[in-house]
Amino acid sequence: MAVNPPPRGPAPNSTLRVLAHFTPGPRVTEFLVPLHDLIDVRFCAADDDAAFYRELPDADVLWHVLRPLGADDLTQGRRLKLVHKMGAGVNTIDVDAATRLGIAVANMPGANAPSVAEGAVMLMLAALRRLPELDRVTRSGNGWPTDPTLGETVRDLGSCTVGLIGYGNIAKRVETIVTAMGATVVHTNTLGAQGHPGWRTLPELLGASDVVSLHLPLTEHTNGLLDAEALGQMKPGAVLVNTSRGAVIDEPALVSALRDGPLQAAGLDVFATEPVDPGNPLLALNNVVVSPHVTWYTADTMHRYLAEAVANCERLAAGQQLANVVNEVHF
Repeated sequence: MAVNPPPRGPAPNSTLRVLAHFTPGPRVTEFLVPLHDLIDVRFCAADDDAAFYRELPDADVLWHVLRPLGADDLTQGRRLKLVHKMGAGVNTIDVDAATRLGIAVANMPGANAPSVAEGAVMLMLAALRRLPELDRVTRSGNGWPTDPTLGETVRDLGSCTVGLIGYGNIAKRVETIVTAMGATVVHTNTLGAQGHPGWRTLPELLGASDVVSLHLPLTEHTNGLLDAEALGQMKPGAVLVNTSRGAVIDEPALVSALRDGPLQAAGLDVFATEPVDPGNPLLALNNVVVSPHVTWYTADTMHRYLAEAVANCERLAAGQQLANVVNEVHF
């Protein structure tokens, strides 16, 4: 529902104060140097709440990554006109509160798709080829003679059926990559895109796929989608990869499926709680390869993110319509 908020932020064409909620590298700061007349960017590490709350009241724009933004946070952004998600998923932002406060929320659909797609394939290969285990035994001097079970368990990705749960920008890029390697691809999504030749119901996909890869947002409908019953429908020896959101999987059920079957391995970039607790039992399993929610995080994605974020700042300063806004706000 549209709202008419009280005046927020600077007058049109003045310098915008941007709070970037991440730690920059030198390429990021170099990219922004020529833009100082448009934006005054203040950086704040994701775990530095003191700096965050000190800078937030003076920010016109917030560049948001992963640290959750609740209603209390947004209320303290007295000048905020725009929260721009550096990515696609806005589940870490209280969009309803932003709308009530007259703050636009925008995202960047597709900007991280190339990086996440390659990251998903990386995790598929690492899990299928038992890479973490082989790395450990080689470093310890126990890699030779070769473990004969490799010839019984390791698969070529090109010989597999890959099931994609979710079929948006990232999944379609994964499809392009693994199809070029020889894999057969099937897919499904929560909206039920029947009619496409590769479409399957979720139970059909789980039962047919050697590798299952998740590419869908976290919503009330996808939370816990892969529970014990769904995991039990997966093919014996299958690999599960998740680069979407951790809570799409019931983690205790996943631990059981990895210990007792049917799963052979998993590749996880995301967890239900982040940062992941070092005591999470998934981290103790030798058949799990993990990374800390960074498949999106490459120099190429950061360049695309910054270009889109700056373009929306230019629109905001000029009083133009913002791109990729997910809520309805009238300035």
